[in-house]
Amino acid sequence: MKAGPSPEEIRRHNLGTLLRFVHLRGPSSRATLAEAMGLNRSTIMALTADLTAAGLVREELPRGPGRRAGRPSLVVRPEGTRVYVLAFDLGVDRLAVARVGLGGTILDRREATRTRGEFDPNETVGALAGAARALTRKAGRDAVCVGAAMAFPGTVRRSDDVIRFAPNLEVGDVSLGDALSRRLGLGLPVAVCNDANLGALAEHVRGVGIGCDDLIYLHGDVGFGGGIVVGGRLLGGQDGYGGEIGHMVVNPGGRLCGCGARGCLEAEVGERTLLAYAGRAESPDVSGRDAIRAVVDAADRGDVQARDALHRVGDWLGRGVANLVNIFNPGMVVFGGTLRDIYLGSAAQVRSALATNALSAPRENVKLRTAELGDDATLVGAAEFAFADVLADPVEVLARLRSPEESRV
Repeated sequence: MKAGPSPEEIRRHNLGTLLRFVHLRGPSSRATLAEAMGLNRSTIMALTADLTAAGLVREELPRGPGRRAGRPSLVVRPEGTRVYVLAFDLGVDRLAVARVGLGGTILDRREATRTRGEFDPNETVGALAGAARALTRKAGRDAVCVGAAMAFPGTVRRSDDVIRFAPNLEVGDVSLGDALSRRLGLGLPVAVCNDANLGALAEHVRGVGIGCDDLIYLHGDVGFGGGIVVGGRLLGGQDGYGGEIGHMVVNPGGRLCGCGARGCLEAEVGERTLLAYAGRAESPDVSGRDAIRAVVDAADRGDVQARDALHRVGDWLGRGVANLVNIFNPGMVVFGGTLRDIYLGSAAQVRSALATNALSAPRENVKLRTAELGDDATLVGAAEFAFADVLADPVEVLARLRSPEESRV
């Protein structure tokens, strides 16, 4: 018979649950925490005392006109400027690095455009590390970095974070996370995750998908990715490759995809296809998000070719969504990255194809929404992934990072 959890295991679990609550929900009174966690006030007081001593939260009197008469319940706030993570977003067209505080606030960031073409891992890691060091230098002397994670547009093996395939960057079988960790010299690993999976995580916990435990996030960059949340948990698959929705074949014998197959959703809906239909050749001056938005703007102004291009890709996008609705029965489908703009310009076609191709039962309650976090969805997702360890076991993680053997951040 398996033994039940020890008192120490219960305490660690409760510490993580409390910290996660204020991290996601914001400053909360002891009374709110007690009700949400199903614990008594004295237990909440002991947990907050431990987290305060560790420097993860602080307690203070409530602010503002909502204060009640009598003895107020102290408010627990995350130490958002003292405890932070580094979030990296490596896209086809851009590099972004952010210092994100406990509680989810982006404290500082650096962003740069990236020239398309040959991908040089060493050059990219150097640029990311330089930006991250500049951000950490601006942190307070008592600040501590508790994690780091990178969003990457490709398939990433979960066991060792090796990038296996990234057709739009023409790279594979590289360990960018290990290389970046060595360059940073902070004594922290840098996790690497598929960008669309991180977008799904971000929209689920901080965006339009809050409260929806079964959602699908579709992300457009040059390519097309997806993240699937089932029962409140990100679906990764056996090796971490789950969610490669962009390579679901919707048009057998259709357009050639960068993966080598024909008729993938990415090939029928991606940036290059939309620009080709709209008669706008890809160029270094106008590409990526700006090029997509230019087509949508032109369609809004009455450009017939731009409007027809959006309608064509919208029809294929709707067919892909119909397949996903039939298979997963999500409560919500979220369009992010460039797909946010494409969906806004072709919503009627997407909905029509969904109505025609999806079964009535799973589609009757599904909501189609655009990403609330906009272009920051994948960056925010990287930050949330980087916070995972400290939220799971806050006191132990912080004690280990602050030990004499580790470098001060």
